Amino acid sequence: MYFTILSMKTRNILSVSLFLICSITSFAQYGTVRGFVYDEKNGEPLIFTNVYLQKTTYGCATDVNGYFTITKIPPGNYTLIVTAIGYDTLAQNISVKAGEFQNLKLVVHESAYQLDAVNVSAEQETYRTEVKTAVVNVTPKQIEKIPAVGGQTDIAQYLQVLPGVIFTGDQGGQLYIRGGSPVQNKVLMDGMVIYNPFHSIGLFSVFDTDILRSIDVYSGGFGAEFGGRVSSIMDIKTKNGNKNRTSGKIEASTFGANLLLEGPLKKSKSTSPTSLTYLLSAKTSYLDKTAEIFYPYAGNGYGLPFSFTDLYGKLSLSTENGSMINAFGFRFDDKVTDYQGIADYNWRSYGAGFNFVIIPGNAPALIEGTVAYSNYKSGMTDSDSDSLPRNSSIDGFNVSVAMSYFIGKNTVKYGLEAVGFATDYNYKSPFGYKISENDFATELGAFVNYKHVLNRWVIDVGMRIQYYASLAEFSPEPRIAVKYNVTDHVRVKASAGLYSQNLMSATSDRDVVNLFYGFLSSPSSLPKYFDGKLVTSRLQKSQHVVAGIEYDPIKHLTLNVEGYIKNFSLLTNFNRNKVYETDPTYIYECGSAKGVDFTAKYEFKQWYVWAVYSLGFVNRYDGEQTYPTHFDRRHNINILVTWTGGSKHDLDLSLRWNYGSGFPFTLQAGFYEELLIEHINDDYINENGNLGIIYSDLLNSGKLPQYHRLDFDVKKSFVLGKYTKLSVSLGVTNVYNRANIFYVDRLTGERANQLPILPSLGLRFDF
Repeated sequence: MYFTILSMKTRNILSVSLFLICSITSFAQYGTVRGFVYDEKNGEPLIFTNVYLQKTTYGCATDVNGYFTITKIPPGNYTLIVTAIGYDTLAQNISVKAGEFQNLKLVVHESAYQLDAVNVSAEQETYRTEVKTAVVNVTPKQIEKIPAVGGQTDIAQYLQVLPGVIFTGDQGGQLYIRGGSPVQNKVLMDGMVIYNPFHSIGLFSVFDTDILRSIDVYSGGFGAEFGGRVSSIMDIKTKNGNKNRTSGKIEASTFGANLLLEGPLKKSKSTSPTSLTYLLSAKTSYLDKTAEIFYPYAGNGYGLPFSFTDLYGKLSLSTENGSMINAFGFRFDDKVTDYQGIADYNWRSYGAGFNFVIIPGNAPALIEGTVAYSNYKSGMTDSDSDSLPRNSSIDGFNVSVAMSYFIGKNTVKYGLEAVGFATDYNYKSPFGYKISENDFATELGAFVNYKHVLNRWVIDVGMRIQYYASLAEFSPEPRIAVKYNVTDHVRVKASAGLYSQNLMSATSDRDVVNLFYGFLSSPSSLPKYFDGKLVTSRLQKSQHVVAGIEYDPIKHLTLNVEGYIKNFSLLTNFNRNKVYETDPTYIYECGSAKGVDFTAKYEFKQWYVWAVYSLGFVNRYDGEQTYPTHFDRRHNINILVTWTGGSKHDLDLSLRWNYGSGFPFTLQAGFYEELLIEHINDDYINENGNLGIIYSDLLNSGKLPQYHRLDFDVKKSFVLGKYTKLSVSLGVTNVYNRANIFYVDRLTGERANQLPILPSLGLRFDF
């Protein structure tokens, strides 16, 4: 049966491929212009840049590779125009002939002055030709606009201002996107799975901002090319090394230090157009050392015991027509020593892989692929000598290939993906029972997606077939997204889809504070019944519906409103209430996430303003009661304002304010003497027990106080030479020293707060 279905899938994919290949003949009467747009300064591809034929309707925007293709062009002479904010407009005369493909390498120069007359925006063009439901495209320039905590900008800080994104704490906090827990959020870096992208101090990710090219955050309703998660996707692309010269940066602050080196190993020449570049990045935190000097008042008397080291390297080979292959590797380390006098925690992640982009010579197409391996290990040791260390590891590989075929403004994309991972988990609970799980899981996926632009309509329809080989389960997952351009300034949109995943968290989603975060594939010991009904699938499943409206009331201002519903029809969770060996280790749950996000973005000349209000409701049902999750933040507000001044635009002031209503928590009903009897001969009569807590039967019926924090940053740059620049930044985290609660020790009543006021100084040298 399995091979029959697989062969049917293969025949369908081959049929689609044959259809696409045959359709090439329809292009015989037209011409095609395609290629890449590069930054003259470093040879880096320019993303989301307008490329069009002057005085015609033929055009498009470059993708994350800087690639563009304009098909079905009538033969004739044209002027090709390239426009990008911050760059001089490029105009190039071309001659289009029937049945011919022109491959272009276009290089644009950074403009010395910002021209107010340039009103063409690639972002506005993508608003009209892409559905863009529940997705935010982030670039390094946007990340740099947020106040630099500790003198260093980071994607972890910017993600917190995105609609629907919740961080549960400055220390040990996790990322939750529109009701999805961290394990339900898939993070990809150059197509490789990253199992933990954030350090234990929630201000920093594992990614150096200066190695990033683009970050696409899909908070729901994502397309058929992504699978294996039931909530969200974060797709990160890194840049290639400088093609023209050796360059880099050295950066240091009171929190940590960064080093970046990049340059050509082989420059492209007219006689040998192939180029080879390298990129090396290293960053580290010494906050555990500097906190004793600069922040002795922080950490509730325990200091800030956070340290990390992140290493990343990349080689990029580019050919004459723009095809490229990249090889990359990383190692990320995180360490927390004697946190709050409770525990030591550490994790380590490493991996390597390669990806490629191929431009076929005789078709308006693009072929992309990835082969990668990554490993993640974490461990935690409590100060309690009776507790065993908790540890978890996951080894995973992923292989994918996809082909995009361009037909005018329409696109067909289809591909295959294979994923495998091994998990190993060991844990001892406070009640004395032990869990030891190890497993290996494989997943196969096939997808096809078709985007059609018709007058004012943009229709994106896709189908993904996910096969979980280790569970012998198929999951057909249709996806659809639609946009209607009511006017040039008003657009309505909607998307929906079915989603599934096998990977689960080895910790309980009911725990508010938990530095240790392990992974498991769906274990064999799952219950057979949930809520009195037989469970026929071991997969976690969800269904998404998103709808919204975009409105440009004035030039440079875009308003966006999106409402969403995520129905988590089946989830697996760790049984926090397990006391005896006979109790189930894992339980089934279901739930929903509902909400609406309001976003306003204004960007013009010296000003950048970003404002977000999110209203959300996140609930779970465990078969006995419906309860709000511990990350169910009802109201969340983020305001970001950046002003650029100075005669040479070398002064930046940025301000960010965040407000969040209180998180739910489970109240305590009383205390009791807890005796752990592990052997029949234990003297339970004369033994002194520990103080145990009786929790309320109503999960998360209490509310923590509200959270709010103001961050400020000022940066001044000094140009020292043609390529050298020195930047000085002064920042303050939690400007008015708000005592935001982290947690309360239930036994002692001692309150632990989030980060206090933290001033910082940073220096950066670019060369």
